[in-house]
Amino acid sequence: MRVVALEEHFTAPALTKRIDPAVVARRGFRPRKMVPGRANPMELAPEIGEIRLKSMDEAGIDVQVLSATGAGPDLLPGADGAALAREINDHLAAACARHPKRFYGFASLPMATPEACAAELERTVKQHKFLGALVNGTCEGRFLDHPSYDGLLAAAVQLDVPIYIHPHLPPEPVRLAYYDNLPDGADRVLASAGWGWHQETAIHVLRMVFNGVLDKHPKLKLVIGHMGEMLPVMLARIDEVSEADVGHLKRAPSRQIVEQVWITNSGIFSQPPFIAALQTFGIDRLMFSVDYPYAPNSMGKKFLDEVALSPADFAKFTHGNADALLKIKP
Repeated sequence: MRVVALEEHFTAPALTKRIDPAVVARRGFRPRKMVPGRANPMELAPEIGEIRLKSMDEAGIDVQVLSATGAGPDLLPGADGAALAREINDHLAAACARHPKRFYGFASLPMATPEACAAELERTVKQHKFLGALVNGTCEGRFLDHPSYDGLLAAAVQLDVPIYIHPHLPPEPVRLAYYDNLPDGADRVLASAGWGWHQETAIHVLRMVFNGVLDKHPKLKLVIGHMGEMLPVMLARIDEVSEADVGHLKRAPSRQIVEQVWITNSGIFSQPPFIAALQTFGIDRLMFSVDYPYAPNSMGKKFLDEVALSPADFAKFTHGNADALLKIKP
């Protein structure tokens, strides 16, 4: 069975080292504590070659769709951010060209310079055959519902490619209000993968709903990871409590989301949230991911070995839906 994993990451430290370390620290990046005996994802992330391919082969993964995470172009304004995005994308394109049919790319965008985003998305899709873009959370407090990003969203629709909204560390005011005065380490966990950035990604999507962005761009396609970033268990309640306040919307919030959002399981490998996602979104909106190297490919393999789906639905989940959305030709 062919397997496509589409929230898989890399870093380009040789390029991002130009970012002022003080700016990186203010954004909340801190050294990651490692569990003894586990591979360090920060050491694995820059490698896009034989080590990664060996891990994929051992887990039965045929394709990774790669995207940059960590400190990136969103931390550099103006021409500097646009130049860094271009260099990261060209670096990724070269890696994909070395291993065609195994690696594909999502573009990094200069989110601190919204007026440059559409052009870079178009360049990477047309020149490098990238499959869309991945946006790491907010930039300078702006979500994708901000009017300055409307040109980017329109370009994604015109190019017929999705935008993957990936979590990021919370802005400093949020971090101080919600996660201050906690034990060292616990603050980082709650602010990031343990809770906070998942809820922020859900808010990101909901802002696009309630500000009418998805109604304005009904053909816009979004992808979110981590079993839907808590949205599957909340959609019915959101509809219920917002009914009197959504007269400005053309469609109910839940309808907008299930019609325009695809989700992956990235980094979450347990059955209860998968069942919730399946029952809320339906099999045609679910896609497989690992979140490599922040999660090991072996966990993805174990999850696929255990998931209870019919053969037809299993094929949709492992590759069919991703092939259709991203227009991948096996």
